[in-house]
Amino acid sequence: MAATMRIQSDWNQVLRRNEGEAWLSCRSPGKSTLYGSLTCQGVGSDGIPEISTSEGFVVNEITKKSILVSCPHENVSTKFLAPYTSFCRIHQKSIICIDISSGGGLGVSSSTDGTMKIWQAANGEIRRLLEGHVYDVNCCRFFPSGLVVLSGGMDAQLKIWSAEDASCVVTFKGHKGGILDTAIVDRGRNVISSSRDGTARLWDCGKSACLGIVADCGSPVNGIALGVADNTINLGSPENAPSEREIGTEGKILLLAREDKKLQGVGLQSRQPVFLFVGSDAFNCCTFLSSIYLLAGTQDGNIYQLDVRNTKAPVQIIHRSGAPVLCLLPYRDGFIASQGDGTCFIIQQDLDHVIDLTEADCDPVYKVATWEKQIYTCCRDGMVRRYQLSDL
Repeated sequence: MAATMRIQSDWNQVLRRNEGEAWLSCRSPGKSTLYGSLTCQGVGSDGIPEISTSEGFVVNEITKKSILVSCPHENVSTKFLAPYTSFCRIHQKSIICIDISSGGGLGVSSSTDGTMKIWQAANGEIRRLLEGHVYDVNCCRFFPSGLVVLSGGMDAQLKIWSAEDASCVVTFKGHKGGILDTAIVDRGRNVISSSRDGTARLWDCGKSACLGIVADCGSPVNGIALGVADNTINLGSPENAPSEREIGTEGKILLLAREDKKLQGVGLQSRQPVFLFVGSDAFNCCTFLSSIYLLAGTQDGNIYQLDVRNTKAPVQIIHRSGAPVLCLLPYRDGFIASQGDGTCFIIQQDLDHVIDLTEADCDPVYKVATWEKQIYTCCRDGMVRRYQLSDL
């Protein structure tokens, strides 16, 4: 585990005031934390503040929305990025899930206030209210078309909605517990859901019928991810011939992030186990980086990178804090991760620094969605934040 830098969550506002001061810290495993501060010495005509730092820290670069700080003693650098804009009026309470349409024009989000809404991604203006679930809506995502939304709730129902008129076109019933995550197969004629009941199910959207149980884990499945498997991986053969209603399941592997500390890979068409990896705590989320590499995050803050061809030992374990890893997403040649302590960061192979998406303070950042160079986060504080990565 490398050293981790942190900054005061509202640093961008504070450092625009003359003599405004924001705290900094650098924590390295087994060493005492180094604390420091940044102080504004005035703001230039270009709107960029002049910053002085306390001993042990160096400001390498500053723009209107970002500051790159290094701690030479620990050989670590972090670029702290403030939101380009924040939307506080979409929901009244914590926002659990968020997604952005394939064209980047619309967002969908669900909240503990019991509502699910579609809004303009540019300004947060609400376009549609999607009503029909009972209790919390845990997950929502756009189909590839950007015109249809898939949602799953604590009412054990999976629903498909029109983004154009907010009508619920299909409701799937069959799970015995709340739905915790979903995945869409190819263009969306089939979809997958995972539940507290320990199962992952494959559904046919056209006939609104369950095509089968892909996995029965005996433990809640907190997150799933669907990927195309490398052709060297043996996905097994189905015991029975697949239904002709199964579209695009061949050659796919389904990851299951389980509550019982296990990460499982299953052949989607074969329903056969591909691997089973035991982690340090409950797995909350998982994603594919490629047809070979995957990431999975645990409740105790570990991010495991695994090679599907050999899951006996992780390629690496990233641990920045003990807070639960809540969301993982591939991004360019790296990934984005969010955690329960309000941190959300980007690690890229070609960058010698971490990018930290700031301002959530200590509120969990539940989900992250991207569109081109824009990153959207949703948080327990009820805010949707949009970050612009134009300067990468």
